[in-house]
Amino acid sequence: MSDRLRIDIGVCTFRRPELAETLRSLAAMTVPAGATVRIIVADNDRTPSAGALVEGLRPTIPVEVTYLHCPASNISIARNACLDSSTGDFLAFIDDDETASTDWLARLLDVAQATGADAVLGPVRAHYGPSAPDWMRKGDFHSTLPVWVQGEIRTGYTCNALLKLNALSLAGRRFKLALGRSGGEDTDFFTGMHRAGGRIAFAPEAWVHEPVPEGRASFPWLAKRRFRSGQTHGRLLAENARGLAWVLDLALAAAKCGYCAVATALAFPLPVPRHRFALRGLLHAGVVSGLLGHKAIEQYGVREAPSR
Repeated sequence: MSDRLRIDIGVCTFRRPELAETLRSLAAMTVPAGATVRIIVADNDRTPSAGALVEGLRPTIPVEVTYLHCPASNISIARNACLDSSTGDFLAFIDDDETASTDWLARLLDVAQATGADAVLGPVRAHYGPSAPDWMRKGDFHSTLPVWVQGEIRTGYTCNALLKLNALSLAGRRFKLALGRSGGEDTDFFTGMHRAGGRIAFAPEAWVHEPVPEGRASFPWLAKRRFRSGQTHGRLLAENARGLAWVLDLALAAAKCGYCAVATALAFPLPVPRHRFALRGLLHAGVVSGLLGHKAIEQYGVREAPSR
């Protein structure tokens, strides 16, 4: 067994009954050939509220399950608990409201082994309920894919990722506690990894699926999310920009925000482009906010009503 590849899967959770479906999907997943898999559930609630759910499902899950209570209401604490607890060669992350496709982990591992990348990202496919607006459904505003800049991926996300734990770019790296309530801790983590020389690859067939609850199927929710993402990007720019470089970054972000405002008005008769430009403008407004050092919006610690 010591010669087998060891893969841990981290699932950070906070008061989500959907965790049960996540764990059932992992139980039905194909374990990569020659690998041993363990699931780590990191409960970020003040009380161990997910403990009974995990224990109830444990007999139905054919791999080892480790339950960690790591309070409270700061997602970075839970993510770091997964890193600290992991004894694997690789650590994968999946969110507690997502379900994995049967070959999800195998697809991530295939790309990791083929490319030698320090991290591999997979796509997240959003699934809308009947109450979601038509423009949102047509524009698919909730699915997640990496962003390429000049042919490379420079940052990432933890909703579908695989980390090679012995990579030099990950040595001692942890998620920042200061970002654990606002969000953006994963963007910061992967950006730091990339700046340290780490390479990020993409596994286009490593699908996970995410239902969009009614509370998230709205423009205000998307607007808050985009603005906060922009704040994270602006703060990361500010870390490396001083003097004239900072002024240029600020001017560029403000100009992009203005452009998107004009484009939103021009696209008013077309719901999908109109909302896309408006959200892009809010992203750039968030960049301005981040560059100016404004406090980030707190998004973690209070969940919307669970979907059933």
